[in-house]
Amino acid sequence: MTIRIDSRMIPGTQMNKETMGGVTGLAFLDNIFYIQQGIMLAQIRDISGIDGSTLQNWVKRGWTGNAVNKKYSKDQLARILLINMMRQVLQLEKIDYLLHYINGDIESKEDDIISESKLYDFVCRIVDAAGSENTFTTEELRARIVVMTADHPEIFPGARERLNRVLEIIVTAYSASLLTEYSNLQIQQLQP
Repeated sequence: MTIRIDSRMIPGTQMNKETMGGVTGLAFLDNIFYIQQGIMLAQIRDISGIDGSTLQNWVKRGWTGNAVNKKYSKDQLARILLINMMRQVLQLEKIDYLLHYINGDIESKEDDIISESKLYDFVCRIVDAAGSENTFTTEELRARIVVMTADHPEIFPGARERLNRVLEIIVTAYSASLLTEYSNLQIQQLQP
């Protein structure tokens, strides 16, 4: 199978990579949080394109953490962007399961294999590595993931394998969402 990734947008956002200086992943998150420790719901809406009631519903269901003093952290934004990347092709309950599989309880960092911001960074680096061809085979994707996570600390036996499996699923789902978006645009162009 070949994975196709062709997006000019920063993954999970409605922001153009070129407009943001070509940065994605952790560099993008660091730019957002450069001056401030947290961001407001309105800023997350502007970044992600997700309406406020949807975001509040995600918080209510425990899919993302509660704001502290009405501000969301870098990891919370990363989690929201990860969910946004997959929600067009995976049920939200499955996305929640996937994120719990990698990081356990949303309110505890002690059971996390990786921070959400680092997970988002890995995903963006893999997507960016697709390069000008915008594709790679499943085997190439798996090989890139193994190389990328090789230095990530394994907090318990099998943690890295979990991380690798989750990265493959997220990148594949994101690719599928881009193809779905492209198909929907093509259908719109057929309609009078």
